[in-house]
Amino acid sequence: MEFAKLGNSGIEVSRFCLGCMSFGDPASQMHAWTLDPQESEKIIRHALDLGINFFDTANCYSAGTSEEYLGRAIKNNIARDKVVLASKVYFNEGHLSKAAVEREIEGTLRRLGTDYLDLYIIHRFDAGTPIEETMEALHGLVKAGKVRALGASAMYGYQFYNMQLAARDNGWTPFVSMQNHYNPLYREDERELIPICRQMNVALTPYSPLASGRVARADWDADTMRSKTDKVARSKYDSTEQTDKAIAERIRLLAEKYGTSMTRISFAWHFAKGVTSPIIGATKEKYLDDAVGAFDIRLTDEDVAYIDECYMPHKIVGAL
Repeated sequence: MEFAKLGNSGIEVSRFCLGCMSFGDPASQMHAWTLDPQESEKIIRHALDLGINFFDTANCYSAGTSEEYLGRAIKNNIARDKVVLASKVYFNEGHLSKAAVEREIEGTLRRLGTDYLDLYIIHRFDAGTPIEETMEALHGLVKAGKVRALGASAMYGYQFYNMQLAARDNGWTPFVSMQNHYNPLYREDERELIPICRQMNVALTPYSPLASGRVARADWDADTMRSKTDKVARSKYDSTEQTDKAIAERIRLLAEKYGTSMTRISFAWHFAKGVTSPIIGATKEKYLDDAVGAFDIRLTDEDVAYIDECYMPHKIVGAL
């Protein structure tokens, strides 16, 4: 496993982050394909065995049961200070108001079974709450020792920039990571958000790094429960299937050239783009094993250009 600093935080994270949206009680009616506590712990344990120390969840994943399953698995398998736990806030009553931020962190800590969070991420930008109110509330969590560092997710570049300015101008804690929608099929953030992150040394930890599997297999669709029922993934990718298939095909050809998998080529593309830690939403151990093999692949500038050449502008997906 390779490791890197999470922006300016000094926190060292594995170059892969295990996304925990796949864990939780299906009865919560968020997703039909989430894993039960035992299967979740099995995946988490395997991630730990591979050297992954970075885990990402959210207060809204499966009505909080994702946090519960993750916290239980960590407690059973490794010392708390050996892992980096991240969770998110926004899809809750009050979004990012001071009252909501202070209330939701308590629930997250309780469900995870810990007295502090390494990284607290705002899940979206809250247009209904003054930026200063949100940033001061988040800073208060850091001062109180409940949170070590702050991150953001899926927003427009100007929104993120304004939040960072509010932190700077008021002496509050800035964001050190950005969890944005980014993969070979969706690169809209290369226009504004990613350059801002680079300017501010904000680590990129993108979600959907494999475009819900569409750059990890030769066929656009898969015969799995998630592929059949994940309406969000279909809304993100299926409307541009005809143009984006050409990109996936080039990834397949590069995988053939290097004698490796499309998954590894796709993750190698992320590393070539300067991504710190893409988020893997694995439900099987073999998916993690395949992913970590990406460290053996080093794409040339020509390889990256070959993948990027077919890209066509997309509608914004992720930022509200």
